[in-house]
Amino acid sequence: MTIPGTAKERVHGHKALVDLLRRAYSAEKAAAFAYQGHAASVKHFLDKKCIQGIEVDEWGHRHEVLEIMKQYGIPVSRYYEVRFHIIGKTISAACHVIGWFMPYYFAGRLESGNVCEYFRMMHYFHAIGITEHDQVLYDMGVREKDHEVYFLHRIKNRKALAFFERIFAWGSRKSFNDVDLAVLKTVQESEAYCRK
Repeated sequence: MTIPGTAKERVHGHKALVDLLRRAYSAEKAAAFAYQGHAASVKHFLDKKCIQGIEVDEWGHRHEVLEIMKQYGIPVSRYYEVRFHIIGKTISAACHVIGWFMPYYFAGRLESGNVCEYFRMMHYFHAIGITEHDQVLYDMGVREKDHEVYFLHRIKNRKALAFFERIFAWGSRKSFNDVDLAVLKTVQESEAYCRK
């Protein structure tokens, strides 16, 4: 079935997609800022390097989302930029005072939700007949899953995890996505992810 209108018109007509792109672009900055503080707050060299690598990934995702936005003439949201700048800087500073466990826990919880952002974008693009961004959206979604798994691995043996999982609904038995890196779907099959 052919969907009427140019690609730009179809994208602009999909308000949820436009908002998700704008929000994701700005939220990646918040995540990168948060990881700056997180990396600075940990003492172990390998942990520090891993978290810094995740920060680099977030800046890369921000760049990729911006490229998609530019393609369709979607402006950056000043509101989201200011809001997520403040959130990111606040979390960054908090990492120095809230102990070791919570930055790992809440980073993992955040990344768990971020996985579906990119697969939801893919669903939205498909709904308006656009598939050209599938690979980059898939790659970003899977990379966010890598981040979730890393953070969960660092805290999986901590006694506090069970308590936090009951309160905040994420942990070793609960996730905000259905991506499994052990049996990863292909790009073509990944349309099935994050449908719940």
